[in-house]
Amino acid sequence: MPSDDHWFNGLHDMLFRTVHSHSLIYNACWEDPRIDRQLLEIDATSEVVMLTSAGCNALDYLLDGPGAIYAVDVNPRQNALLELKLAVIRQRAFADLAALFGAGAHRQHRALYAVLRQNLSVEARTFWDTKIRYFDPLARRGTFYYRGAAGSVAWFFSRCLVHLKRPVRDQIFALLNADSLPKQQEIYQAIEPLLWDRLSCWILQQPMLMAMLGVPRTQMQLAGTEHDNNLLLYIQARLRHVLTEVPLVDNYFWRVYLTGQYSTACCPNYLKPEYHSILQERSQRIHLHTCTISQFLQRNPGRYTHFVLLDHQDWLAGYDTRGLAEEWQQILNNSAPGAKILLRSAAHTLDFLPDFVRAAVRFCPERTEPLHQLDRVGTYGGLHLAEVQ
Repeated sequence: MPSDDHWFNGLHDMLFRTVHSHSLIYNACWEDPRIDRQLLEIDATSEVVMLTSAGCNALDYLLDGPGAIYAVDVNPRQNALLELKLAVIRQRAFADLAALFGAGAHRQHRALYAVLRQNLSVEARTFWDTKIRYFDPLARRGTFYYRGAAGSVAWFFSRCLVHLKRPVRDQIFALLNADSLPKQQEIYQAIEPLLWDRLSCWILQQPMLMAMLGVPRTQMQLAGTEHDNNLLLYIQARLRHVLTEVPLVDNYFWRVYLTGQYSTACCPNYLKPEYHSILQERSQRIHLHTCTISQFLQRNPGRYTHFVLLDHQDWLAGYDTRGLAEEWQQILNNSAPGAKILLRSAAHTLDFLPDFVRAAVRFCPERTEPLHQLDRVGTYGGLHLAEVQ
């Protein structure tokens, strides 16, 4: 007879596959590009291969003037999102970009889309023809940032704060606007017991929630390894760190999900008016590919200088070790001398990497460890930079 754990694991895997095959998962990137750019040192000679996610960080890297960025994602909805952002940047004034992706809503979203649509790919049109309503300010959720899988989770928790925990909600807004770390620590200490009541702890351990956040079961297991196999302890420790040890004044990652929008002073660089003309000029340097990293490199062999793998190797490590080895072999076969490879993981150490990878690259913990402590997202257990030897 199957054990309860076996049933639970099977349910989580099924939900994860269902969500990822039918949904836009990420409506905002959940990796800090300020840290990335310090580590990657992108310049005019750079040829960057990266996972698309929500496209925010591809636009951020563009400010460093790379030769090309190849945004690769197996989920066509993620590429459709970046394609829409690029279309707005190329064809419209900054005010339209700020409304759509700063406030998350535009009163003329349908009319605007009618203009943009003709320059989108068939795949992007297929998605946005039915989903442009995500930007309707009169809809129930009222903002794009409460749409998609991760956005739906953010919307659910925002409703809980509004209706069930009003005192906590008020304190969270005070926390976001705190002007010093001591003030952040004072506020968080007061609300921490209220945040972690029995209901919250139960919800955070449900398979559907983790699947909608893009967290596979293997990543949950990796996260718990340093906390007595307890995912909840991991989440509590990471949240406490980012809310009390990292300044929140420019932490747009948490602000957008807690408030449903960015502010003009706290937003990604692509939403700052001073960078709009630069992005317009360089936008053609981003090339979209809907496939895996391995497939992209097989179809487009070259000597790439940078690879940004986000955290998807945690998934490969648990579900597709053959694919993990194949991806690394393709990366090494298509790397320029000294190429940099950046990835994040729920694990502090990458024990799951094949031996041939460790023989071919040099990891740089002396550079990543100090920066990892300043990461404004704060949810990953490890930040890792490798250089091809």
